[in-house]
Amino acid sequence: MMAPIRAKELNRNGSKTLPRPAGGKWRLFVRGAVLPVFIVSVWQILSSTGTISTQLFSSPALILKQYWNLTLSGELPHHLRISLVRALLGFLLGGSCGLLLGLFVGMFRKFEETVNPTVQMLRTVPLLAITPLFILWFGFGELSKVLLISLGAFFPLYVNTFLGVRNVDAKLFDVARVLEFSRFSQMTRLVLPAALPNVLLGIRLSLTIAWLCLVTAELLGAEAGVGFMIQDARAFMQTDIVFVGITIFALVGKLSDSLVRFFEIRLLRWQDSYKG
Repeated sequence: MMAPIRAKELNRNGSKTLPRPAGGKWRLFVRGAVLPVFIVSVWQILSSTGTISTQLFSSPALILKQYWNLTLSGELPHHLRISLVRALLGFLLGGSCGLLLGLFVGMFRKFEETVNPTVQMLRTVPLLAITPLFILWFGFGELSKVLLISLGAFFPLYVNTFLGVRNVDAKLFDVARVLEFSRFSQMTRLVLPAALPNVLLGIRLSLTIAWLCLVTAELLGAEAGVGFMIQDARAFMQTDIVFVGITIFALVGKLSDSLVRFFEIRLLRWQDSYKG
């Protein structure tokens, strides 16, 4: 006879869940840090022994030194702040438009038949191909950069929101009709909660694309920003500063993705999905 399962070991679906071991989060962090630490250690050893050229690949020690110098001079915080504002504005503009349009296209069949073919056609156009047009139309100012970033952030959230709406169980709409929900109530109280897994995935992808578009925008024409700092350092063969910019993009991108992942875990606790 099986021993009774304690209530705290049951999730909402009634299946058994094992309690997390103490220090599980730290073990997870250590496992994730093993590979980067190993790569950095090997990189430093090869640089110190002269196996690889520090002029071409720099070294972790020189990169950390440049981090310190650029932070003390205020140059790094200045460029980082400008890049963060650009990425955030572009993501908010493009992401909000993608979310709203994805909801409407998913909810209304006629709207999908009218709008979706055009959006899918535009989605296949490379951003680098239309970047010269943005420069011609809006110049080299902040507007062209923000619009380019917003265009890149628009499509992932649009597609995932549309798929999330279409994956909502049709029986839930029958219940909404019985309860006499308006279209607005259906969107806010039924569709959005049910499509939340896809929406959060779209947000993660949109943030990633926003950072990629930010690099493109700042490399093509900017007077400040992390991308400009990389371009300026490349012109003077300052490889360590180039790596500073690259690692800044990597770290900020990982932090933004982890933040969305945190909310994803909190908001989707009800899901009984495979955890590996």
